[in-house]
Amino acid sequence: MSSWLIFALLSAISAAFVSIFGKIGLNGIDSNVATTIRSIIMALFMIGVITVQGKLGHIGEVLVNRKAVLFISLSGIAGACSWLFYFIALKTGKVSQVAPVDKLSVVIAILLALVILHEKINLQAGIGVGLITAGVLCIAFN
Repeated sequence: MSSWLIFALLSAISAAFVSIFGKIGLNGIDSNVATTIRSIIMALFMIGVITVQGKLGHIGEVLVNRKAVLFISLSGIAGACSWLFYFIALKTGKVSQVAPVDKLSVVIAILLALVILHEKINLQAGIGVGLITAGVLCIAFN
């Protein structure tokens, strides 16, 4: 099995627990405050990861690359918005409906990759995108 697939599956499993733990943790608290606390914990965790890896000193190398900083910052803002909206949706909706709709990000990312990055997809991938969309609609609006 390819390493990218192993890490992608681990990512999916971890993301699934975000939904479950988030829904339980949001009981009786503000979703934006919860998202802020989650973000702080994630930042501290990632600082720990790069410290253990001996890469803490590499931060300076990234910061001098203006293009990298711009797009990493935009990615961070997009991620923060995603978390804000996700936790608001979890607060008021069912995980079994919110999580699938959130996964439309797969479809949107592929469409954006086609338009912005000029990536190509074949017929099989196009059918998969359609099936993901249909699946989300079936699950979320049952």
